[in-house]
Amino acid sequence: MTATEPRVEQPAAPQGHLLELENVNAYYGNIRALRGVSLYVDKGEVVTLIGSNGAGKSTTLRTISGVLKPRTGQVRLDGLRIDALPAHEIVKLGVAQAPEGRRIFSRMSVYENLLMGAFSRRGEKLDDDIARVFDLFPRLLERRTQQAGTMSGGEQQMLAMGRALMARPSILLLDEPSMGLSPILTEQIFDIITEINGQGTTVLLVEQNALMALNVAHRGYVLQTGKIILTDTAANLAANEQVRQAYLGEI
Repeated sequence: MTATEPRVEQPAAPQGHLLELENVNAYYGNIRALRGVSLYVDKGEVVTLIGSNGAGKSTTLRTISGVLKPRTGQVRLDGLRIDALPAHEIVKLGVAQAPEGRRIFSRMSVYENLLMGAFSRRGEKLDDDIARVFDLFPRLLERRTQQAGTMSGGEQQMLAMGRALMARPSILLLDEPSMGLSPILTEQIFDIITEINGQGTTVLLVEQNALMALNVAHRGYVLQTGKIILTDTAANLAANEQVRQAYLGEI
């Protein structure tokens, strides 16, 4: 896919963004996974990254969260450079991720998993946060004492998102939240993403279901082989003929 829209070039990001990536290059060994990625997310937004498998979407989130260190470029949170910090320090600063594949603690209870999400907030009262998660995900309240590994895929996804929210993040990174879920559960998850954002949490969303992602996002970036090739409002991306053919399943 070769972008022909007038916004192919990455716009210069003004100051004051909640999250900024500037010319980030990241590698797995000698394999270059991100090629000069620059993007930004403003407070209160839902921004989505779309692209085919292997485009670099999950790698971008791993680089933001500190799991993967960029070889060059910068990652900034509220103007503070975070790309050299360890992952647990980045969580403390306000970045939390619900990873691809959920990665819950399967032998722990639902409640214990939620407490693990608040590891960076030791000594703080968590009652309000627990109540918020159970309000967003009533099923988790019903399963509070259940071993997490015995729950359905949809319930585990709810738990992964709830666990990330327990860090009380300023920006929530969601990696493929609909993976393996039925269409009905996928709609529920995306309704909850909208609600989480409505409560004031900024969201950076990676999602293979590009149509659903663009329906809830304010803006989007299209990645291809580690490079951003297009950025626009979600509505404009959803209407873009090339995007529709390549990622929305239209011919």
